Amino acid sequence: MTHDLAGIAGLEARLAKDLSLLEMPSKSWVPARTKDGQRVRDVIFVGAGMCGLTAAARLMLSGVDNIVLYDAAPEGFEGPWETFARMNTLRSPKTLAGPALGLPALTFRAWFEAQWGEKEFDALGKIPKGMWMDYLRWYRSALKLPVVNETRVTGVLDAGDDLIAVSLLDAEGPRTEYCRHLVLATGRSGLGGGAVPGFLEKVDRRFWAHSADEINFGSLQGKRVAVIGAGASAMDNAATALEAGAASVDMLIRRKDLPRVNKMTGISSQGVVHGMRHLPDAWKYRFNDYVNDQQVPPPHTSTLRVTKHPNARTFLGCPVEDVIEAGDHVIVKTPHADFEMDFVIAATGFRNDFTGRPEFASFSGQIKTWKDGVYEPSMGSAKPFMVDAPYLGDAYEFLEKDPGSCPMLARIHCFNDAAMLSHGKLSGDIPAISAGADRLMRGIVSEIFAADVEIHFAGLQAYDVPELQGDEWVDSTPSLMEAVK
Repeated sequence: MTHDLAGIAGLEARLAKDLSLLEMPSKSWVPARTKDGQRVRDVIFVGAGMCGLTAAARLMLSGVDNIVLYDAAPEGFEGPWETFARMNTLRSPKTLAGPALGLPALTFRAWFEAQWGEKEFDALGKIPKGMWMDYLRWYRSALKLPVVNETRVTGVLDAGDDLIAVSLLDAEGPRTEYCRHLVLATGRSGLGGGAVPGFLEKVDRRFWAHSADEINFGSLQGKRVAVIGAGASAMDNAATALEAGAASVDMLIRRKDLPRVNKMTGISSQGVVHGMRHLPDAWKYRFNDYVNDQQVPPPHTSTLRVTKHPNARTFLGCPVEDVIEAGDHVIVKTPHADFEMDFVIAATGFRNDFTGRPEFASFSGQIKTWKDGVYEPSMGSAKPFMVDAPYLGDAYEFLEKDPGSCPMLARIHCFNDAAMLSHGKLSGDIPAISAGADRLMRGIVSEIFAADVEIHFAGLQAYDVPELQGDEWVDSTPSLMEAVK
């Protein structure tokens, strides 16, 4: 493909014009606050992947511009795309608007066509994951989003005065910043990170990894590898190991057959995007319970990426019961056979229990979850990652398990995959991310405005720029008085 860099400059000019026609960004309107001599941030984001970027952009376009996004990754490596996302291409259709926020010039398609043209876009199959990351890098740059990289959030405390103290660590050492609202844009890992089967936790880490971990696949060359699971991540990790030269890869799958149909695709609509939040809790749970029972099939291309290798095997109805160290390897025990393996990859999903997230320890125990008086057995099976999910308010904010125990939670927003049960898939996947960002923006803007209502009312009273000068009319009332005489 011929790469037209000049096309990007033209696209950015088009984006700037579109924003000006819509009077965006709106003027900055949030009153400044200080604490301990420093400016209080209106919003701090934990994470600058796709969810964080989209939500931050929506806030800035609405005039909330005293914000910052902190990400532990180096610049340009935020999110999963250059780390644990091991697919070759995205699974979403290339035509999705994704994080464009209703702005055509901000879409992936506009970005692609500006550089390579419409014919090349028509010829493009699925979006290569590296290209998607390049698009997000441009998105951040084009909107001038305030991302600070290589900075880790190490603690969160209530600072009083409706403020949150956020402890940060970067190359210069620790420091504290204050904010009015905190958004956890922590992506697929949600709140707790990878769900690790108990039988692996007792095994030395040199023998296994979760699919979301950094894995040195080069070290697996010539090794016997087992992959636990049958979802997209399992296929992607198995394929990556095979392509890195693994001697063999055995997929150990609990189910007796692979799921064939992606059920949610069949009812995808704006009704689902905007309506799921407003369903009774029992219906929300019922939808998610059914989809999880049916499971989402791995993509066709990802599956073939594995099975085309003669040294790959698929074992169905073969759940892992235990993993035992045996010198320089491990024995993976199943009901049908014991497998001698050099390395195990657990593609076993994610959890919602905050385990392993000490930075959130000050408030995690106070968060209301679905098991805290919401879930009932009549809704469906009590799956841990569902009943442990946070039960969120309308703006993705956490709610208190015990009212009054942790008021700070009302200003901490769970804008990540853990919000799915409460809000639908608006804060983790590409299709509805703009709708999710808009919902978050409306909630935060409303809360900030209400909190400053006295300041805004005082501003209303103080405003004294005249529209009329007093010489635009003549009062005819005196003539009426003369007529009466």
